[in-house]
Amino acid sequence: MFYQNRFAKALLLGGVCTAILTGCNQAPKEDAKSADGAASADTSLTMKTVAITAIVEHPALDEVRKGVIDELKEAGFKEGENLKVNFQSAQGNTATAGQIAKQFVADQADVIVAIGTPSAQSVAAATSTIPLVFSAVTDPVEAKLVSKLDGSGTNVTGGSDALPYEPQIELMRQIIPNLKNVGYVYSPGEVNSTIILKNLKDKLTPLGIKVHEAPAQRSTDIAMAARSLEGKVDMIYTSTDNNVVSAYESLYQVAKESKIPLIASDTSSVERGAIAALGVDYYALGRETGKIVARILKGEKPGEIAVYTPQALNLYVSPKNATEQGITLPQAVIDKAKEVVK
Repeated sequence: MFYQNRFAKALLLGGVCTAILTGCNQAPKEDAKSADGAASADTSLTMKTVAITAIVEHPALDEVRKGVIDELKEAGFKEGENLKVNFQSAQGNTATAGQIAKQFVADQADVIVAIGTPSAQSVAAATSTIPLVFSAVTDPVEAKLVSKLDGSGTNVTGGSDALPYEPQIELMRQIIPNLKNVGYVYSPGEVNSTIILKNLKDKLTPLGIKVHEAPAQRSTDIAMAARSLEGKVDMIYTSTDNNVVSAYESLYQVAKESKIPLIASDTSSVERGAIAALGVDYYALGRETGKIVARILKGEKPGEIAVYTPQALNLYVSPKNATEQGITLPQAVIDKAKEVVK
């Protein structure tokens, strides 16, 4: 009996200790009843975690992130109430992008949003189970994020910023009718940029227009790459290359000094020095990306959601930048612009 009683007491004490330790490691549970005392059955009050990463911070990618968060709020997911958002920038470093991806996976976020191809590829390499929603990826198939755009059947979907090339080329030739040589500053390690380079050559070569490559491994190399084009090109075309966009001011300085017009596919680049840009609305792309995230948070499977690609393009122009870069914008181009940047 003595041993039985001592054993029983040990079990009792063990149970108390376990309860205490468990209580120490768990946050107090909120009362499941609403203010009027009735039990709440609203599952939207369940806290969700969305982890967002971008390969670098610059206006276009910042607008995507803002659009995602605004759309989630409109869908009923409000930060601080039923939504926790964790944002991390890789600061242009692919190794850092990989570390962020692994941390997000370890944190078991409900959805990971990856803005920019390198960040999306890093997350895709880190998990095949946590939903991954990419955004601002030019060619998700070529980047091996999905095998098809109409539903991957995996944990990956998202929004692409792919642009049709014909309107871009038409804009170039409207601004420079005798166009013969186009400079292209890009990051050779970024899939988006190498794809655009190949497609530009395929489209421009039959028109008798030569593309001159100016690779830049880092954002600090952008100005030097642009200078290598002096005397060789009629204009420089810039895509949504993240290193180039993040260092656009240095490119603008070279354009002014060398009188080489900058034409872009990122509309935010006009405020930072381009004379014209025909591209997608990145805030709107973020809103569409946010809609996909909300659908997943509400229970849909990412592999059943088609990749979103914008159809509308916006034209931004700056006559002031054009004058600084030794050219006058045709009035017909200015008249078509959604916004004329002063």
